[in-house]
Amino acid sequence: MAQPHSHSHDHPAAPPAAAMDHSTMDHSSMDHSDTAHEQGDDSTGAAHSQAAPAQPRVPIPAVTDADRVAAFPPIRHDAMQHAPSVHSLLRVDRLEHGEGRHGSSQAWEASGWIGGDINRLWLRSEGERSGGRTGTADVELLYGRSISPWWDVVAGMKQDVGTGPSRSWAALGIQGLAPYKFETAATLYLGSGGQVMAKAEVEYEVLLTNRLVLQPMLEATLAARDEPERGIGRGVNTAEAGLRLRYEFSRRFAPYIGITHERRFGDSADHADATGDHARDTRWVAGIRMWF
Repeated sequence: MAQPHSHSHDHPAAPPAAAMDHSTMDHSSMDHSDTAHEQGDDSTGAAHSQAAPAQPRVPIPAVTDADRVAAFPPIRHDAMQHAPSVHSLLRVDRLEHGEGRHGSSQAWEASGWIGGDINRLWLRSEGERSGGRTGTADVELLYGRSISPWWDVVAGMKQDVGTGPSRSWAALGIQGLAPYKFETAATLYLGSGGQVMAKAEVEYEVLLTNRLVLQPMLEATLAARDEPERGIGRGVNTAEAGLRLRYEFSRRFAPYIGITHERRFGDSADHADATGDHARDTRWVAGIRMWF
């Protein structure tokens, strides 16, 4: 039977490759540029990123006790400078000259204290001069104690001075900053002869600019007994309203101008008319406000 014809071509087998001896080859003369190009830059960056950080040649010495003492020396509490526990302040709220229908006058109102944050010794004084003589004036020496961050209770004595009859008073009151920043002071006085009087004062400061301040003020006094020889009437004795505009060259010194109106009521007004005094008066004032 005849064999089928085959389309494949028979080729002679290639001779086996001879084993290469790499020990006899000169690898230093070989060009590796193509190989490095084929590997790309990624292999080079990876090699650098995996490199260990360089170590300092001189090692950092360990911290010793001497180093700690030099950095944090011991503190001598007896040599520290502390704030003084005793402070003082003297404030002249009003030192002014006034002109009104009944002539000119001078007036003052001042207060000062010395002490700490809780306990203080207060000195207050106010008065008025007219026609070359001191009309009504007084000096108060009070002990004050803080009962809250905004209020002090004061107690002490007041002495009347001036051309009229003088009298000593025992005083008990409260002073401080009311809500909405109203400066308030109310004091009850018990005088010799059984007279009882009360005085209240309210001030408010309107900051028009950083230096220009408008200050309205209202003050009133009351008496429990009628004393014609002293010009004191029972009930509401006097009331005074004022409006002052000051310019603060500094917090310690400020000149001002303003207007005040004072009026007596009831029996006190009758006593003023009988003695030739005036039951009401309106004055233009100019003065300075300062503190030390």
